Amino acid sequence: MEKKTIAIVCGGDSAEHDVSMRSAQGIESFLDKERYIVYKVEIHARHWEAILADGSRTIVDRNDFSFTEGGKKVKPDYAYITIHGAPGENGVLQGYFDLIGMPYSTCNVLIEAMTYDKFVLNNYMRSLGVSVADSLVVKQGHDLDVSDEDIISRIGLPCFVKPARGGSSFGTTKVKTPEQLRPAINVALKEGEDVMVEAFMQGTELTCGCYKTSNGGGHVFPVTEVVSKNEFFDYAAKYNNESDEITPARISERLTERVMQLTSTLYDILGCHGIIRIDYIVTEGDHINLLEINTTPGMTATSFIPQQVRAAGLDIKDVLTEIIEDGIH
Repeated sequence: MEKKTIAIVCGGDSAEHDVSMRSAQGIESFLDKERYIVYKVEIHARHWEAILADGSRTIVDRNDFSFTEGGKKVKPDYAYITIHGAPGENGVLQGYFDLIGMPYSTCNVLIEAMTYDKFVLNNYMRSLGVSVADSLVVKQGHDLDVSDEDIISRIGLPCFVKPARGGSSFGTTKVKTPEQLRPAINVALKEGEDVMVEAFMQGTELTCGCYKTSNGGGHVFPVTEVVSKNEFFDYAAKYNNESDEITPARISERLTERVMQLTSTLYDILGCHGIIRIDYIVTEGDHINLLEINTTPGMTATSFIPQQVRAAGLDIKDVLTEIIEDGIH
């Protein structure tokens, strides 16, 4: 069998660049080397480079996503996108791959763009009858048009202030007092043009991954319970082991079934592709609230998805092979 060439597309232009590079290392270690020739392609602004086996780098031709190795042209058969943030999680890169006819691992342009903007996603989910926290958006250049008093009277305290577009909790603050609100908005504005102010919900944080293929394959993974040792599930909790991640979650069988079913249903309604991970918070009375949808979830050895794959008794190598083969064919 002739080996297919896979490009793991990583890096990006957001504060999550380094997180993406770690995910790329994880994916590279998971992929079946008997079946695939694997390269990492690091993207940063308009500088695209393929990383060769000896560690050297070569420029990627953006006309067809090809590069040269040893005097020979290499054109990948498939792009596994693991950029967290722009341009791999907001639909821009997906649009490029659509234009050149390159199959890729994530959802399409529309779903990427919509899930990347937390405020847009929440309002769309609400229109489908999904429970989400109340929120409002503050736009750069108009951040003084709404008073602190108006925000607090609408959303309440405590609340979360976060960039509307972004991840890994960069620029996110839990605001407890009126005096903390404006500084938190200013911090979030440094990460992006739109800031979402979101009502606080007290409850149990859960996350559930899922993938499906065109031939009816795929899995909804076991639910993980997230217990942060910090004020909330911030960057340190995510990446510095300052949280307990319990798979399967310590919740009832009935609640587990409901979370997994909702994850599967939302995957289908949105028309997702590849692996996604949906974060929830369950409030009093086992009320399930959606927090966000991650369409390029972290893929280091200790990330949620590999944890859930292991808990399901599956091999991450087989999961990735199934997704890639579904995309190539």
